[in-house]
Amino acid sequence: MTTPSRPFAYLCLALSMALVGSYVALSKPLAAVLPVFLLAWMRFGIGGIAMLHWLRKPANEPPLTPQTKRLLFLESFLGNFMFTICMLYGVTLTDAISAGVTLAAIPAAVAVMGWAFLKERVAPRTWAAVVCAVFGIALFALSKPELAAHAGQAVDGKNSHNLVWLGQLLLVGAVLCEAAYTVIGKKLTGSLGPKRITSLINLWGFVLTTPAGLYMALRFDFAAVGWGTWVLLLFYALAACMWTVWLWMTGLKAVPAAQGGVFSVLLPVSAALVGVLALGESLTGLQLFAFVIALASVLLATLPSRAALRMGRRG
Repeated sequence: MTTPSRPFAYLCLALSMALVGSYVALSKPLAAVLPVFLLAWMRFGIGGIAMLHWLRKPANEPPLTPQTKRLLFLESFLGNFMFTICMLYGVTLTDAISAGVTLAAIPAAVAVMGWAFLKERVAPRTWAAVVCAVFGIALFALSKPELAAHAGQAVDGKNSHNLVWLGQLLLVGAVLCEAAYTVIGKKLTGSLGPKRITSLINLWGFVLTTPAGLYMALRFDFAAVGWGTWVLLLFYALAACMWTVWLWMTGLKAVPAAQGGVFSVLLPVSAALVGVLALGESLTGLQLFAFVIALASVLLATLPSRAALRMGRRG
């Protein structure tokens, strides 16, 4: 298994997060038509059909060890299944602003987990990039126009004070799940190729969502779904299950987990751009400033160090 060059790895990570942001924005119409678990089940099913040829074990790949099998299960369980549950129900019990601010902690959580579990040395400049990323994402979430609508409003009767705290805890759980997804993915790239990892965790995702997905499918009126929704579902499934995961795992083969986590700032950036270009939304000046800070974090994380530049000149 060849390791990609750093520039190519950075490109893969950036494209992965940009695609995630794109399909997150475009999945809003899907979530309005299809129940969440039915949508997830169909997504994994379509992705699985597209990746059947990726499931085959390459000749040069070692047999799956019990540890690798456990990591593959955890990668799908935490990164796909639990992240979705924590995120959706966390937003339900709080609001989108709280979710945006809490999820801003993902780059920091990835850096800490990479240091603790992978024994990665996190360079000072990477920590600076993490701080920029967290600040940029949080500022973007706080600058959303709907913040004014939420400000000063009491939580409705259904959401007691305890439920709001439960929602916050679920959002923190989503942060930890996403960070674990990156760290476990980095660990898996040491023994498996990106395509094989992508197909195997998608298979686990399909297994985990089958009970709820099948239950909802038996009670859903598929004839009422328009052809435009089916086309959007196809793009969503291929982007979410296949393209983004393969790009992410390819990039992680050559990039430390903490550095890769910084690229998560491109998710809200691309989601907002799709909202502006495709859904007729608008950006405020404060949101543009937040984007500049977020993109600065990527530059901090990826620009070569002075030592690397000296080595290049000597070479």
